[in-house]
Amino acid sequence: MERDELLERVRASGLLPAGSPVVVLLSGGRDSVCLLDLAVLLAGAGQVTALHVNYGLREEADDDERHCAELCARLGVPLAVERPRHGAGDGNVQAWARERRYAAAERLARAVDPPAAIAAGHTADDQVETILYRLASSPSRRALLGMPPRDGLLVRPLLELTRADTTAWCEARGLPWRDDATNAGTRYARNRVRHGLVPALRDLHPAAEANVLRLAALLRDEAELLDALVAEQIADDGTIPLDRLAALAPALRRLVVQRLADDAAGRPVPGAARRADAVAALRRRGSASLDLGGGVRAVAEYGLLRAERPPRDDAPPPAPEPVALPVPGAVAFGGWEVRCEESEVAAADGVLDRAALGGELLVRAWRHGDRMAPVGLGGTKSLQDLFTARRVPRARRGAVPVVVSDGEIAWVPGVATSARLGVTAATTAAVRLSARAAG
Repeated sequence: MERDELLERVRASGLLPAGSPVVVLLSGGRDSVCLLDLAVLLAGAGQVTALHVNYGLREEADDDERHCAELCARLGVPLAVERPRHGAGDGNVQAWARERRYAAAERLARAVDPPAAIAAGHTADDQVETILYRLASSPSRRALLGMPPRDGLLVRPLLELTRADTTAWCEARGLPWRDDATNAGTRYARNRVRHGLVPALRDLHPAAEANVLRLAALLRDEAELLDALVAEQIADDGTIPLDRLAALAPALRRLVVQRLADDAAGRPVPGAARRADAVAALRRRGSASLDLGGGVRAVAEYGLLRAERPPRDDAPPPAPEPVALPVPGAVAFGGWEVRCEESEVAAADGVLDRAALGGELLVRAWRHGDRMAPVGLGGTKSLQDLFTARRVPRARRGAVPVVVSDGEIAWVPGVATSARLGVTAATTAAVRLSARAAG
């Protein structure tokens, strides 16, 4: 590919717009060196920051860092350097390094407002290797989609270029690069794909790599349609009735469960779709849950399904502190705004006899053993039984405001109004209690 053609192709991607800040991940290899140079040409030197992460894992690591510093000085680009060290408890080295690299890049990107893009030098060769590796290690539709050009702040402007293209660019521009000797070995699975599987496919068909890329592009287009179909099934609050899930075609059911899991985790959860039938079979009465992997579980409460990441200790969040509510007046309680306002005398939810109340009410959280005398039910009922009857999920009960007058529960929004404090034929003045989500 000619230099002008390469530059225009990257410009046309719109991933390195002129005048927009960008953090370039700079390893010192040919792909990242090419990317840095293109970013300077397209976005402008004043908009570019380079990030080099020196993990200290190879003898040449410090030489790589010096090379990056010299290159950035030549191009007029500020360089940020991180030097994390892998510890015994840090797990897989490659996963650890990737997490550290992107975390550092995001810190730099979010130092400006709006945040800068984070540019990675992945090429078409990397795309083919990624697809083949994921297909072998994680059988799912996502494996065939490959890496998107844009993923949040992360952009990949070189996905339409090959390694040969970036090599030619650096040579023509007189830009030296560093070669990582470990890339020539077969210790890592990605290298075995590069040096073994890809050449074998090329022997089967000379256009094997191009065909893989074309297939991924077609599937990404189709994925947009599938994503729209999935979105139609899920409510804005991230829930879906179990009966609706069970009635879906098996393929769509799997996609819905996968989306719920991914959204809850904030990242892909491999294998969640395989639990779709088990999720659809969760009981409709009461509560039930099922592990989906990746620290995510499916939770069904009264026939309504959601996915969530439970706290590490699986403990509920602390209840909001009690707060006094003037009569009339308004207060914030946790995520709620609770109001007490003068009202017409009428038998309605939250309407109480003004004379039966003191000068101040108390808003607090539910306590085990709480009981009240609800309108229309006769006698007293435990608040736990009332929550169950009104299908209030267990996980949300601790955050529901309970309004108390002189130690007696007067009202619980969406659950019950006290018969003892409610309006009667003798009531001459009334107040109405209301609650809505704050913000």
